[in-house]
Amino acid sequence: MQADDARYLKRKYKGGSLDVHPTEKALVVQYEVEATILGEMGDPMLGERKECQKIIRLKSLNSNTDIASLARKVVEECRLISPSRLPEVEQLLFYLQNRKKSAEKKEKKQIKPRDLTPFEGMELDEEANINSIDDYIELLYEDIPEKIRGATLILHLARNPDNLEELLQNETALGALARVLREDWKQSVDLATTIIYVFFCFSSFSQFHGLITHYKIGALCMSIIEHELKRYDLWQDELQKKKKAGDDDPDNQNLKKEYEKALKKYHGLLTKQEQLLRVALYLLLNLSEDTRTELKMRNKNIVHLLVKTLDRDSEELLVLVVSFLKKLSIFLENKNDMAEVDTVEKLAKLVPCEHEDLLNVTLRLLLNLSFDTGLRSKMVEVDLLPRLTALLGDEAQRQIAMCILYHISMDDRFKSMFAYTDCIPQVMKMLFDCGEERIDAELISFCINLAANKRNAQIMCEGNGLKMLMKRALKLKDPLMMKMIRNISQHDGPSKNLFIDYVGDLAAQIGLKEEEEFVIECLGTLSNLTIPDLDWELVLKEYNLVPYLKDHLKPGSAEDDLILEVVIMIGTVSMDDSCAVMLAKSGIIPALIELLNAQQEDDEFVCQIVYVFYQMVFHQATRDVIIKETQAPAYLIDLMHDKNAEIRKVCDNTLDIIAEYDVEWGKKIQSEKFRWHNSQWLEMVENRQMDEAEPFMYGDDGEPFLQNGDILERPDLFYSADGIIPADGAISPEFFTDFQNGDLLGPQGFPSSYMTG
Repeated sequence: MQADDARYLKRKYKGGSLDVHPTEKALVVQYEVEATILGEMGDPMLGERKECQKIIRLKSLNSNTDIASLARKVVEECRLISPSRLPEVEQLLFYLQNRKKSAEKKEKKQIKPRDLTPFEGMELDEEANINSIDDYIELLYEDIPEKIRGATLILHLARNPDNLEELLQNETALGALARVLREDWKQSVDLATTIIYVFFCFSSFSQFHGLITHYKIGALCMSIIEHELKRYDLWQDELQKKKKAGDDDPDNQNLKKEYEKALKKYHGLLTKQEQLLRVALYLLLNLSEDTRTELKMRNKNIVHLLVKTLDRDSEELLVLVVSFLKKLSIFLENKNDMAEVDTVEKLAKLVPCEHEDLLNVTLRLLLNLSFDTGLRSKMVEVDLLPRLTALLGDEAQRQIAMCILYHISMDDRFKSMFAYTDCIPQVMKMLFDCGEERIDAELISFCINLAANKRNAQIMCEGNGLKMLMKRALKLKDPLMMKMIRNISQHDGPSKNLFIDYVGDLAAQIGLKEEEEFVIECLGTLSNLTIPDLDWELVLKEYNLVPYLKDHLKPGSAEDDLILEVVIMIGTVSMDDSCAVMLAKSGIIPALIELLNAQQEDDEFVCQIVYVFYQMVFHQATRDVIIKETQAPAYLIDLMHDKNAEIRKVCDNTLDIIAEYDVEWGKKIQSEKFRWHNSQWLEMVENRQMDEAEPFMYGDDGEPFLQNGDILERPDLFYSADGIIPADGAISPEFFTDFQNGDLLGPQGFPSSYMTG
């Protein structure tokens, strides 16, 4: 296209997405510009598209702003926003208006190490100038005092982010700083601290991390930290020796003065060292933003160094160290490293502490570690349980403390320990203080765990505890609160008897069309009420529960969880003789058999259904219905040898009762047991390796019977006197009877126990 041919330029704007600015009070409008060059005749000759964004800053937006008016103004003044999007603009402005509060709240919760403040040794009597950088570099080639001065001047420049780009271009300056640090850090703590601080300024921005890696400052910082921690141990040993010498000879004033002088020097060295550790660790924390860099630190034992630093008293340093450990703890390998050293023991010393930020970040680290069962045990060992319980009264730390306590309460062995603290009265008060508001998930989950312990449940029921819980759960139809009540109801003793007053309230929820989760918990609570004085027949009739129970036994009629609770409920009420009769007459047993067929792979279903059969055959009134009118005994025989021990146990008990009261079924049950035991014997014999030289498998001449054939194929090995076992191998009834009485021997004269297994 020739330049003369182009006559017109046409731009077309197309609005796109609309969102809020992540940090500022502003709207971000994404739009597309389509520029087209038209020829003399108006034909498009060349076109180009470009995606752009416009930021609409809202300086006037505050808590008192009229959102509707501001939204209209924004739409009127910005042509990129269609008038039809006015409701969307209003919604975004409303979000921005309220975001400040939530952001402040979040910032308050999420503790970060404070920005490094100027420390002793950074003061200057002149103002640093970026144009004099070459002069400052020259100072780095002089003696230590001049090097410190040159590094400090460069640091003053680096603390202004506007200078970082220019410093980045000055490879001479950065190279000289890195070289001096590498060569002279042992000679001067001030020099090392100042130079690391320069690189720390770069580390605050992700785009400069490559520069720090290039000069290997991170690895050098690790070496410096390790060296300084060893020096600290030496200082302490030396100080202890001087103190001991003074204690051993209290009259020697020289020794006392020497100790006081050493102590003063120690505190001076400690202050400078902690400044160095802070800046070096902060730089490493910034670099650990990249997980690959963090992995390198882990390989150089960063966790061990950090945990060792927890012995210090400087709160600012501890905030930084614990924050670093918290960041590392989200990775399994780092968490395992922390488990190998005394991390929990050292953190326990910080709970509680006066420094709010330090306490908060320590609790957050403990929360991360509490996902590990071993570390949870360690927390209990170091007596953290009562200290965490005490923090439930501190509104600022309550939520995190409760989350840690929740994790501890998941272990059954620790649940009982809560009864010996004031934890339960506190959480009960929190529950009741919620009124009709939604209870925090952490609080109710914690209470559910606590209620699983008998002693805790009794404390919860003290006074009007159970009454208040039931009132709230039934009024708000709260399934989680009802789950807590269900856990309380499972314990025998005084707490279970208190539920007699609420049986009607719970039964009334079953027939109503409530949420399934809530009904499941109500059913589960009723199923736990195995109270001798409770008239279940009256409850079933008054609340017309039998049709509900029968209808919800049909496979697919409801969620499996609800159907299972119905089966458990039937098992509980069947303990009552009259209830068992009522249920049997209603046709519930065939429904249970149908459900058993449908859920035969689910051990929990099978076990609970078999338990219902056990309750039915236990009562004279329903025994005949089970034995003569249903196929339940046949199903029980099939389940007699189930792989699940609990199912086998309930089956055996049920079949024993059936065999005792019905001769015909008794013979079938005995026959099945006989067949089962012998099948095991036959299988054992068939699986023997014929190359094992076992005496009874060989004839007198040493040759194997039947040319290595199955030994059981020899009819002459079986006793057949009196026609008990005929030649065709059929077992006569007399043989079976004698076998049960223990009168027969097995093959080759072995006791019959070998045959029966």
